[in-house]
Amino acid sequence: MVTMFGHAENCVHRYRIAGLAVSSDVEMPGLYADASFADPPDVAIRSGPAPERLDAAAAAGPTWAIAADRFLLRVPGVARFLLTGGHAIDYHAEPTAQPGDVAAFLIGTVFGILLHQRGLVVLHASGVELNGRAALFLGASGAGKSTLAAALAQRGYRLVTDDFCVVKLGAEGGPTVSPDGRLPKLWAQAITQLGLGDRQGRPVRGRVAKFYVEPGARQAQAKSLPVGPVYVLREARGPHWPGIERPNVVDAALLLRQNAYRPRLIDQMGRGALYFRTAAAIAGGGGVFFLTRQMEFAAMSATIDRLERHWDQTEAREGAA
Repeated sequence: MVTMFGHAENCVHRYRIAGLAVSSDVEMPGLYADASFADPPDVAIRSGPAPERLDAAAAAGPTWAIAADRFLLRVPGVARFLLTGGHAIDYHAEPTAQPGDVAAFLIGTVFGILLHQRGLVVLHASGVELNGRAALFLGASGAGKSTLAAALAQRGYRLVTDDFCVVKLGAEGGPTVSPDGRLPKLWAQAITQLGLGDRQGRPVRGRVAKFYVEPGARQAQAKSLPVGPVYVLREARGPHWPGIERPNVVDAALLLRQNAYRPRLIDQMGRGALYFRTAAAIAGGGGVFFLTRQMEFAAMSATIDRLERHWDQTEAREGAA
């Protein structure tokens, strides 16, 4: 028997997110299937007991609580999610949840929190492959990260990550990004304006006009990429005009921390020093830049042209060095 959430007895779906092998008893249409790994997975997602509250919570908010290695998230009208040790997610769906609601939160907010729980640096970013590196675009929800990455994919750049990405610091060498494994999500207007109607997939949630989109070329999921240039998206309005500029190193580090995925969790989970080290490594490598651009779809081509000129100039300087 299959439920409205895609759960079926003895049915296990296998995916890979941010380099992690994930098994799930609920189908998640926004992920690429990956049956190549054997048990046990890095992360197991299953319908199960998720309490209404955590006893002896060390920190708590209106809809969440942290106690030792457990994190409880309550999404009213959708589900309760219990994350344990960075390797298990138990969810309890509410009777009022609509088809797709549980999966949408698992793929996005819940998995982003689990990555924090695993002690990883998680940035609110989308990105594409640029000459063997990952060019990342940071910004809050609605800043246009996914739309810009999708437009770049139309120009032939491989999509690496959408909405959030994990940055790892190796013992040697610079920071790297593990390709995400999730389909980009775009609003219906963006799909129309970018001419992606033939690639439009299932809706993210039943009552939201946002859809999964097949971007075309995408990065092989198993291959990590060095972090290249990182752009913080900013809307063009006085005193900021369209262009690309580089902030100083201190401001760059602050910008990266501000654009972490759910930034308030950094201090709650004791990750402040890790984010500072990672930000310093990124700023000293490919660099951090403001990308100020007009938000209108008609200006997208000009924004990409500006980016490509910046990439050409940067490569020319590095080659001269």
